[in-house]
Amino acid sequence: MRTHPATTRSIPCFLAAIAAVVLLALPAVAAESSPQQPAVANATNAIPPAELYRAQTIVTGQGEANRILGFASCLEDVLIKVSGMLRLAGDQRLDPYKADAAKLVRDFSYRDEKGGKPKNDEQGTRDRSFILTAEFDEAAINGMLARLGVNPWLTRRPVLGVFVEMQPGTRPYVVAGDAKETDLQRAALLAAAAKRGMPIVLPDAAALAGVGANQLALAAIVPAKIAEAVAGRGAEVVLIVRMVWDDQELRWNSDWQLDWQGKIQQWQLTAVTFDEAFRQGIGAAAQILAGQ
Repeated sequence: MRTHPATTRSIPCFLAAIAAVVLLALPAVAAESSPQQPAVANATNAIPPAELYRAQTIVTGQGEANRILGFASCLEDVLIKVSGMLRLAGDQRLDPYKADAAKLVRDFSYRDEKGGKPKNDEQGTRDRSFILTAEFDEAAINGMLARLGVNPWLTRRPVLGVFVEMQPGTRPYVVAGDAKETDLQRAALLAAAAKRGMPIVLPDAAALAGVGANQLALAAIVPAKIAEAVAGRGAEVVLIVRMVWDDQELRWNSDWQLDWQGKIQQWQLTAVTFDEAFRQGIGAAAQILAGQ
C-alpha cells in the first residue's frame, strides 16, 4: 500500500467492444467498462461505508501517466457508486474533476492482474497490466456531488435478490449462486454489484428447482414464488432479468424488472457483453432505489 499526496479502462473479457445501451423507463446512460471487482455484497445487507469511496480499474504498468488516467476512471465510478446516479456516466461536467482526480485520492495500491504468471515473449515489465485500487476522500466526493446537484446515497441499501435467465441459444438457464456451469455469469454479477455499491444475493440451484425454474421460464412463475426463493437469504427487493443473445446483431438483448415500493419498474437494454449488461442493469436498479 502506498500513500499518494497529490492519477485504461479495462476491456470486458467476453468480447472486446463498447456496449450500446438503450434504457426504457429511464433516461439514456453512457456505457462504460471496468475490471471485475471483488464481491462485497452479501445477505448481511452491509456495504462498508469506506467501500463506496473505493474503485478499481486496470492500468498498464505502474507509471504516473497511466496512474493519472486510472484515477480519472475510478473517480467517475466512485461518484456513481456513492450517489447511485448512473446518469453521471460520461457526464461532461465531470471532465474538470477527472483532470485533477489525483488530488482527491487518499490512498492507492496495485495488484498484478496476472500475478504468478510469467511474462510472455512480447511483454516487457512496463507493459504488464495491474489492477489499480484508489480510495478517495469522502468529504471531497460529497462536496463534488453537491456542486453537481446530486445527493450522496448514504442510507442503508436494500438487498437485491437477482434472478437472471440467459438464453445464448435454444436452451435457457438461470444463473445460480452455487452452480459451476454459471461461474462466469455469477462472477460478473457480483463484480457489477460491487462496482455499483449494491448488496445482492443469488438463488441457489435447490431454490431454483423448488420454484420450477428448471422447467419453466421465469416469466411463467408467480413473482411471489420467485421472491420466496431468496427471501431466506436476506433479499428484500427482487430484480428479474431475461437476456437473449442476438446472433444477427452480436449482442445481448435484455429485459429488466424491479418490484419496488409496490410499483413495477421495467426497462430494456442491449450490450455486447453480459458483463456490461450487468453493470448497466444493476446500476439502473440502484438509480431507482436511490430515488435519483
